[in-house]
Amino acid sequence: MAVVDELTGREAVIQRLRDVGLRVTGPRLEVLTVLASAGHLDVEAITATARERLGTLTSQAVYEMLRHFQETGLVSKFDRPGLPAVFEISGPPHQHALCVQCGRVENVEAKAPAPPRGSLPDWQTTDAEVVFKGLCPDCAQASASG
Repeated sequence: MAVVDELTGREAVIQRLRDVGLRVTGPRLEVLTVLASAGHLDVEAITATARERLGTLTSQAVYEMLRHFQETGLVSKFDRPGLPAVFEISGPPHQHALCVQCGRVENVEAKAPAPPRGSLPDWQTTDAEVVFKGLCPDCAQASASG
């Protein structure tokens, strides 16, 4: 099932939950709404933002929701070496840029390259992931002025 590029509005979030067979609950709705409006967030940021609106919510509950969202294709996880993983609403295939200083993650609209001819004999590759690493604009500016 293709997942919508962007979730907009409460009704769209409710429909996405129903489409993948998940029961609509206040916490699920809030966690998906937070992700839809903010992009790449770690569990603590998701929990803190959703907790402001809900009143109570544990990190463990958010981890469990994110696991279900990943299993159903609603959410994708991006692992950052040495930092907590971040999550985003699933969408069309894309790559990522990672700031090696602050850990900021941005989507990059780029097709992953095919493996070089002969490098994976007998493999049937279906996907590849490319991560562009460097300094985000904020860290590059801070480095230049410091």
